[in-house]
Amino acid sequence: MLLQIILQAVENTAKVEGAEALLKIITKMGFRLLIDLVSVFILIRVVYHSVYKKRDLFFTFFIFNCIIFLICFLLNKVEMSMGAAFGLFAVFSMLRYRTEDISFKDMTYLFLVIAIGLISAVTKIKDADEYYEYIFLGLINLTLILLTYLLEGKLLFKTESVKTITYENLEMIHTNKRTELIEDLKNRTGLNVHRVSVKGIDYVKNAVSLKVFYYE
Repeated sequence: MLLQIILQAVENTAKVEGAEALLKIITKMGFRLLIDLVSVFILIRVVYHSVYKKRDLFFTFFIFNCIIFLICFLLNKVEMSMGAAFGLFAVFSMLRYRTEDISFKDMTYLFLVIAIGLISAVTKIKDADEYYEYIFLGLINLTLILLTYLLEGKLLFKTESVKTITYENLEMIHTNKRTELIEDLKNRTGLNVHRVSVKGIDYVKNAVSLKVFYYE
C-alpha cells in the first residue's frame, strides 16, 4: 500500500512537472514569436512597402519567416540544434522561385526575414533572465530594421531607380554622344537621369532598349 502511494505521488509529480515544462516552452515560444512577427511586420509593412509599394511578396515573406522560426525553435531543443538550424538557414536563403524572377532587393528582404526568424528562435544570453533575453532580442531586430531603413532612405544615400525604355534614335547611342543622350532622356521623361546602359539594339525597327538609371 505504501509503495503504491509513493508511486502514485511520483507519477503525479512527473505529470505536474511535465505540464509546467510544456507551459514554459509554449510561453517562451509565444513571446519570441510575437517579437519576431512584430519585427517582420515593421520591416515589410513600414520599410519595404513604403519604398517599393508592392504587396505581392507579403505572403512569401511572412510564411518563410514563420517556417524558419518554428523549425529553428524546435530544433533548438535538441542536441543537433545549431548545426541543423544553420543548415536550414543556408538552404532557405539560397532558395529561388523558378516560376517568376525575384529582384535582388526582394531577395535581400527575403534573406532579412529569414535572418530575423532564425535570430528570434535561437538567440540566448547565458545565465540571463528571460526578460533580458527578450529585450536583447528586440534590440537586435530593431538594429536590423533601422539599418535597412537608413540604407533604403534618402538620409545617407540618394535613392536610385531604374527603368527599361525603348529609344528610337540610334545615332544618339554613340559613346561620344552619351551626354547628349542623357540630356535628351531627361527632357523626354522628366526623370533625373544620370547614367544609361544599352540593353539591346534592334536594327530592323531602328530602336534600342535602354536601362535608364535616375535619382528620385
